Amino acid sequence: MPQPPVPPDNPTTPLASWLRLVLGIVTLAALVVPTLLVLNAPGVPHRPRRVPPVVLPARVVPKEELPPVEPVAIANLAPEDARAFNASIPISTAPNPAARPFHLTGSAASQERAVDCLAAAEIYEAGDDALGERAVAQVVINRVRHPAFPKTVCGVVFQGSERSTGCQFTFTCDGALARWSPTPIAWTRAREIARMALRGAVFRPVGHATHYHTDWVVPYWSASLDKIVALHTHLFFRWAGWWGTPPAFNRAYIADEPNIALLAKLSPAHQGSADAVVGAAGNPGATGLLFDVQKAAAAIPATDVPAAVAGDQNVFLVTLSEDMLPDLYPALALRTCGDRPYCKFMAWLDPAKKPARLPPTGEQAAAMAFSYLRDTRVQYVKALWNCDQFRRPSPAQCMRRQPPPAPVATLAPAPRAEPAPLDGVRRKAPPAQNKAGAAAPAAPASQLPASSD
Repeated sequence: MPQPPVPPDNPTTPLASWLRLVLGIVTLAALVVPTLLVLNAPGVPHRPRRVPPVVLPARVVPKEELPPVEPVAIANLAPEDARAFNASIPISTAPNPAARPFHLTGSAASQERAVDCLAAAEIYEAGDDALGERAVAQVVINRVRHPAFPKTVCGVVFQGSERSTGCQFTFTCDGALARWSPTPIAWTRAREIARMALRGAVFRPVGHATHYHTDWVVPYWSASLDKIVALHTHLFFRWAGWWGTPPAFNRAYIADEPNIALLAKLSPAHQGSADAVVGAAGNPGATGLLFDVQKAAAAIPATDVPAAVAGDQNVFLVTLSEDMLPDLYPALALRTCGDRPYCKFMAWLDPAKKPARLPPTGEQAAAMAFSYLRDTRVQYVKALWNCDQFRRPSPAQCMRRQPPPAPVATLAPAPRAEPAPLDGVRRKAPPAQNKAGAAAPAAPASQLPASSD
């Protein structure tokens, strides 16, 4: 039986030859092209890991000198570089005593504003994290008690919020309040933590810390403070020396919390907040009345700015134009006070009732149409209208009614005492009256008794 033919060992058909050629070219290209790309790639400059510049020296501020509150400025570092630098700073081995309990005082409205300011600081700084919120709340309360900071909760939280950068709590000047809001559940939880902290609850781990930051940034002030504890990704600091010890936290709380317009969307207690009309003026994130007042103030010509009272460049007694809208009175006060840390602006519609100097009389005070007071030492700003003259959306914007002057007591004249009769002198008797009350007819002259002398 015939056998089938055996195929040759090395077929040399034209198709196989072409396939081998194509595969060879592809293989060569796969090796040569990457090599050429690497050899001809443009050089990338090497960026070395930088050590953050330390502007503030590690100096212990003496007791006689109040430590400065520096605006928050962050070193230009990558997060990994910042973490490495922060890890190199050791935690202080000095005692870390707990702060004293804090008990909120003041009117019910003021207390609600304090609770909401503290709750906002908690949730915008630490997020919906109970441990972090309690730590932030304790730092704010520590600042309220320290002489270097404002003496209200809202004043501490919103210190520096008029700047676009450099505020003490970042969320107050970076637009976070306008960008997002916490969920109702998270906000309720933050308010409850704030209420507990303001009613005596103490978060012991942070002691008397007045500063903190996350571990992926390096503020310029970190080199001048003592690091006392790390919680999650947050590092907590206190001032070195006497200013970080319990006796330094000795300032009393001012139980008159300002309204903060930036919190109006979260807090009914901060709605209608024209009485704090310049509390956040200049903040690009501010909305509503505050931002409009700032623009209006800038538009007032310098020639329209009133002059200060002679002898006191911080006091202004002003006659208002009847054409000016009452809502623009704060703008005039802002423009008039300028950058004075302390300013008292008092205004009248009737020039005849404007005093020439302070203090005004009771009638002059009752006729006052608008008043504005600024004292940056205690972070106090207040603008008030005379609500007998202008209708305002909130009673918090109204001046207190001046009580009417007390009546002047007049003494009744004392009854005139009759002089005692003299011995040896006979006096004329009063005429007798008849039953009808009429005087009896006089007796004839012959019947009158003769004089003894």
